[in-house]
Amino acid sequence: MNSSPVCVLGLLLLTLPWAVAGPAGKEFFVSPNGDDAAAGTQSRPFRTLEHARDAVRRLKQVSGVPQGGVSIFLRAGKYELTHSFTLTAEDSGSENAPIRYRAWGNERVTLTGGRAITNLGPLTDPEALRRISPVYHAYIRQADLRALGITDFGKITPRGFRVFHPAGLELFFDDKPMTLARWPNAGDYVRVSRLPVGEAAKIKSISSQGSESGAFFYSGARPSRWASDPGIWVHGYWRYDWADDYAHIRDLDTKTQLITLDRSPGNYGIAAGQRYYYLNVLEELDTPGEWYLDRKHGLLFFWPPAKDGSAEVSLVEGPLIDVRGASDISIEKLILENGRGDGVDIEDGVRVRVAGCTLRNLGNWGAVVQSGADSGVISGDIYATGAGGIRITGGDRKTLTAARNYAVNNHIHDFARWVFTYRPAILLDGVGIRVAHNLIHDAPHTAILIHGNDNVIEYNNIHDVVTETNDAGAFYIGRSYTERGNIVRYNYFHHIGRPDQDARGVYLDDCSSGTTVFGNIFWRVRQAVILGGGRDNHIENNVFVESEPAIKVDDRCMTSNPVWQGMVRGELKQGIDAIRPEWDLYLRHYPDLASIEQYYARGSGVPPEGNVIARNIAVGASWVNSGIVIPADRALIHFERNLIETDPLFISLQRQNFQLQPDSPAWRSGFEKIPVDKIGLYSDEYRIKLPPRESYP
Repeated sequence: MNSSPVCVLGLLLLTLPWAVAGPAGKEFFVSPNGDDAAAGTQSRPFRTLEHARDAVRRLKQVSGVPQGGVSIFLRAGKYELTHSFTLTAEDSGSENAPIRYRAWGNERVTLTGGRAITNLGPLTDPEALRRISPVYHAYIRQADLRALGITDFGKITPRGFRVFHPAGLELFFDDKPMTLARWPNAGDYVRVSRLPVGEAAKIKSISSQGSESGAFFYSGARPSRWASDPGIWVHGYWRYDWADDYAHIRDLDTKTQLITLDRSPGNYGIAAGQRYYYLNVLEELDTPGEWYLDRKHGLLFFWPPAKDGSAEVSLVEGPLIDVRGASDISIEKLILENGRGDGVDIEDGVRVRVAGCTLRNLGNWGAVVQSGADSGVISGDIYATGAGGIRITGGDRKTLTAARNYAVNNHIHDFARWVFTYRPAILLDGVGIRVAHNLIHDAPHTAILIHGNDNVIEYNNIHDVVTETNDAGAFYIGRSYTERGNIVRYNYFHHIGRPDQDARGVYLDDCSSGTTVFGNIFWRVRQAVILGGGRDNHIENNVFVESEPAIKVDDRCMTSNPVWQGMVRGELKQGIDAIRPEWDLYLRHYPDLASIEQYYARGSGVPPEGNVIARNIAVGASWVNSGIVIPADRALIHFERNLIETDPLFISLQRQNFQLQPDSPAWRSGFEKIPVDKIGLYSDEYRIKLPPRESYP
């Protein structure tokens, strides 16, 4: 499935100015061993990026951007940033003469937002010796951060479902994030024992018993071992397994076993039986890779996972590279790491791209592309981010003008390590954004989450996501009748969810409408496609193998349930009202939208009309699980020429080659060939070597 060179060059790169051969233009050089008083040549390089940027500004003032643009070459080494490297409109190139910041040749160039810890020594602090079990003393190292000039430790803050804050100081060892001392250890949880008597949550949209006071009882004696440390936090799924949150413990009563938090976590309060863990607990520094920071005295305590290695803490809170209002800039083949915030932020950029970069060990997102046009991230490796991989906005929903922003050919994995829910590999919100040829895997929640219109999600390989959450999809869109024209095609979804887990492949939630799901392969996906009461969705030409069920449909937006009727009359109606001034434009683009008016005029529920399920193949699992209440309502969905419980004659089911043999009965039903050779990553000038081959169809 690694595509041929024809695959993407024709689709994207050849339209961009930096892919067109031409004059070399002007060159500047930067080196960690350079001198800002030098000329910026290869033999006499600058020392800092800022000086190179300013040299480009002076060049533009004197003679403008030369033909062929300007290349700022960074020589091998590590550049320690103390603040964001900022580019603005005055740093722009032109459409045929871009400004490129890039590594020289194949040299390894790292921009770090952290500082090396060079004074780790034996554990000697009396307080730590008293609080940590003697069994572990010999393994734990200690460092005085203030002796290294490090005094800004940041803060542990509430983060989670719909709560956005930067990370505080983190520790990395041999390029991997370490774990803040916690109990139980990583991967395990304890449960809320019970709630204070008489407490019921004041739930905004879902009614059930719970606590909004931020108080709950724990079980077991473990917290009794901890000193009265005012810095202990908890993190968990406090009410639902799709909404995590952090909260600080205000009071821990070991006699009554009552914990009182600074605030009620998340949006929905606390429910008995929900899972959580404690973190930032010095007494629980008992496992290789764990660490703790005594913020009062600036002492770092750490159990290194190996005898030899390098340790670094994150310091820079802003994005490592911040591009605002600029155009025609390219950032290429750099490693950006160890910041508390994002790796790269691009705001209102035009033809600004991040190409072939590694974005890792960051407190928030790998890259953020906000508004602008023709900008994005291509051929990058993004992992170990505290939040998601790439966040993209752009386009105009009032005029349905496309942004043409993109996330293409990126390998994104092991993300959402701080905030577990709604921090996907790719989050997009806008019009005309393309997400293609990405390899996405290993994360607790969603891979791709979208809002907006006319976006295209294609040729992505997605597996082993939604690994520990519920009621979530590898692809997710929800709660809008007007966010239409989105296309999910030629993707490979596999190994999504477990038999006991409420996981989905493509999740069209809460009456989401007007999405086309075409030519995808679903293999071992817990619930492959969910039509959650929406309208005018087309599920066509897909292959479902060992997915239970292949498709699930319901009519939630026409039921009398007050939760769903509240959504129809509230959030969904507000979405329609928001585009009411552009109603005629929307009807020209999406004629089916007109049919919804009659139901709002009647004051009734909205049925799932206009859905088409056609020319699909389903093997090894049940076909359609209908949650539509009235049997006759199933006629609202149009079924046509699906191949069910019939051998489709795959090339090799045993080897997961889901291409069809020439005599497959599916061809007679009008099934179209799925271009599986184009799915996933491809080689280009930035991704010379592909990662080890995944499971491909």
